[in-house]
Amino acid sequence: MAPKNKFSRQEMIAAAVDVVREKGIDALTAKALAAKLGVSTQPVFTCFHTIEEAKREVRKVAESMYDSYIRKGLQLPIPFLGLGMQYISFARNERELYRLMFLSQREGEDSGAIAAMKHSQELARESLIQTYHIDVDTADRYFRDMWLVVHSLATLVVTDDCPYSEQEIGEILTGFSVSLCKAIKEIPGFAENHYDRDAIFTELISRSYEKGEGI
Repeated sequence: MAPKNKFSRQEMIAAAVDVVREKGIDALTAKALAAKLGVSTQPVFTCFHTIEEAKREVRKVAESMYDSYIRKGLQLPIPFLGLGMQYISFARNERELYRLMFLSQREGEDSGAIAAMKHSQELARESLIQTYHIDVDTADRYFRDMWLVVHSLATLVVTDDCPYSEQEIGEILTGFSVSLCKAIKEIPGFAENHYDRDAIFTELISRSYEKGEGI
């Protein structure tokens, strides 16, 4: 009979999460996890059949933590701005977990970023419909376009290449959101991509020149 493992499965998963948070998913090996727990590798393989199983459990924890951030954002007065800022906070506070979820790819699946985007879209959809008085398809289009901006900023944060303060990030997200909402509301067919782009830009340029602003 195999000796009883002195650590519960949840304790071993928590230790695996700590290893990833400190050093990244590639650093999670049986040896690294055993060292974190102060044991040999035998208890590790008593709990997990393979180290890949441990990595899957870490991903589940990361997804749960991410969901907590996003749900908190959706409870703020401006839900999508809250979601965007919380997305970036997750990237800032949990860099390696963010890398795992959004900057890695799993074989045979959508990329981590796209899979997580679709999950986030489902969480935010109803709030967007109610806040902006739009239908499901328009809400999904709005989310996709805004997410591309949020994801870009979060990735800059994770790679230590973001020159913008939290206030400036909020202003960027607000400005883009206003522009997108205005386009959705005022340009027929915008959300469906059925509109005359040339005519819209010609009109915008004409208005600018009429005001003496140029473009």
